[in-house]
Amino acid sequence: MIKITLPDGSIKEFESAITPLEVAKSISEGLARNTISAIVNGTQVEITTPIATDSTIQLLTWNDDLGKKAFWHSSAHLLAQAIVEFYPNAQLTIGPAIEQGFYYDVDFGDEVLSEKDFEKIEKKILENAKKNATFSLYPVSKADALKEYADNPYKTELISNLNDGEITFVTHDNFTDLCRGGHIPATGIVKAVKILNAAGAYWRGDEKNKQLTRVYAISFPKQKDLTEYLELLEEAKRRDHRKLGRELGIYAFSEKVGAGLPLWLPKGTALRKKLENFLSEAQKKSGYEFVMTPHIGAKELYVTSGHWDKYGADSFQPIKTPNEGEEFMLKPMNCPHHCEIYKVGQWSYRDLPKRFAEFGTVYRYEQSGELHGLTRVRGFTQDDAHIFCTPDQLMAEFENVIDLTLYVFKSLGFEDFVTQVSLRDPDNKEKYIGSDENWKKAEDAIVQSAIKKGLNYVVEYGEAAFYGPKLDFMVKDALGRRWQLGTIQVDYNLPERFDLWYTGSDGEKHRPVMIHRAPFGSMERFIAILLENTAGDFPLWLAPDQFTILPISEKYLDYAKKVSQLLENHDICGLVDERNEKTGRKIRDAEMNKLPFMLIVGENEELNGTISVRRRGEGDLGEMSVIDFINYFKKEAKI
Repeated sequence: MIKITLPDGSIKEFESAITPLEVAKSISEGLARNTISAIVNGTQVEITTPIATDSTIQLLTWNDDLGKKAFWHSSAHLLAQAIVEFYPNAQLTIGPAIEQGFYYDVDFGDEVLSEKDFEKIEKKILENAKKNATFSLYPVSKADALKEYADNPYKTELISNLNDGEITFVTHDNFTDLCRGGHIPATGIVKAVKILNAAGAYWRGDEKNKQLTRVYAISFPKQKDLTEYLELLEEAKRRDHRKLGRELGIYAFSEKVGAGLPLWLPKGTALRKKLENFLSEAQKKSGYEFVMTPHIGAKELYVTSGHWDKYGADSFQPIKTPNEGEEFMLKPMNCPHHCEIYKVGQWSYRDLPKRFAEFGTVYRYEQSGELHGLTRVRGFTQDDAHIFCTPDQLMAEFENVIDLTLYVFKSLGFEDFVTQVSLRDPDNKEKYIGSDENWKKAEDAIVQSAIKKGLNYVVEYGEAAFYGPKLDFMVKDALGRRWQLGTIQVDYNLPERFDLWYTGSDGEKHRPVMIHRAPFGSMERFIAILLENTAGDFPLWLAPDQFTILPISEKYLDYAKKVSQLLENHDICGLVDERNEKTGRKIRDAEMNKLPFMLIVGENEELNGTISVRRRGEGDLGEMSVIDFINYFKKEAKI
């Protein structure tokens, strides 16, 4: 008798080996029709995979994220099949599912794939899909696998790193590929496909390797789903922070300055300053002290912290000085500097917690192919803080940081987010520093805090920082992709590496616990997602320019400047449109530039000491005194 445990804890018993499809049928025919993949004992498998022992099972449909993963992974095989039919000399490498769709990296040799080729490949994919071929996964010996791919150095490299018993091929129709599994039942489920673009990508992400062509695509079980996705894609293009950042004058890049190093323009700088002031005020109320640290540090600092061992080879290389053996690094993290600030003082348990905050700019070498607007850059500013506390204070401090992060998200309209408890990979502990005991204490503290705060969280193993587990706040952009913004981390390890201590109530030395936290994550990525979420229509309090004054002729320019100064005196910032243009044109331009208020002044307004107020998206609000407008503005702009 085989016992199958379902996600709700209920158990179904079967007399002999059973497949996930048969489990689904035992529940309902409708579920069986919609089940496309399954998780058995934590591993994603085909629904025809035999289950011969007591197991846990999760049945997956298109509506499940992991169901989509199987659908898109299978579609990647259809893409590869179509490519080799048109380009028989092309060498295939890998083709995984990603958050939105899938890609396949291909070495086309001397041939070039262009956008004009996309349609014929899409048609071939659907033509092959209609054959409704089943996906068949089967084991292959290492020797046979190497023989099969003797002419493909990429597959050969992958196989060489595997052992006998770990290698499987998958076949559908007339196409076979090296694959670990996790497919939909048959190709006929794929009803719609779109190749989105093709870009360069280095083999295995290493710039020293050959550049391949990465073909991005997406597929759906219904044409209607693809149509809706393409509409979303158009909306996402309209909201793309790279487009909006350029149009609104927020930031720019310069080849001479360097890739991935943003230049903040006046409006972008004003936006950043407002965000910094907003968080600084909230941190002051929560007992944080502000510090500043250099943009570089001695290499030995990062050797002590462990960052050099983990990331040194992929970082900006050390800066050498005229003194032999003396090396510095561009700061990749703020935490080692803050540890050294803690060491300046001698603290007792009565002094703790110490909360050091800094808007600290750090530098990390991202490969050029990974750079993406403000979301992936080489120089970025973290709203960083590090809390040094006693073990007894840990839970309360961690929960207070959760409250601060939720306050930030609510104030800025970030409602579509999930929290992720990022833990150590239990099967690969050499990636991390510190004892099992300390890791367990840190992980337990995060999980307990998340539960106490009622967070709807998911657990991801292997996503912890090398020094400690973390709670990440994952926010969706305009395309539905998730980005990590806020993060909170518990760390027992850096206090040991830096020999940090405090005097306890017993008069003895004790190690503090360290909390790393950044509600924004980085100013760059936060502003990118903020741009896309708001489409550039920032909350009134945050808008870089909150008004523009439009004199109907140059005769009223002096009065316009007088009004502008009055508003600036009340911390309402904006500009005067001095151009020799018609008022209608000025209004249209202000609307395009997403300025919240247009204040029109002419003869009548100057005589009465008033302004005619127009609000973006609402139209004419009528004539107001300047004081009445100030009071109205402050009420509307209140966070």
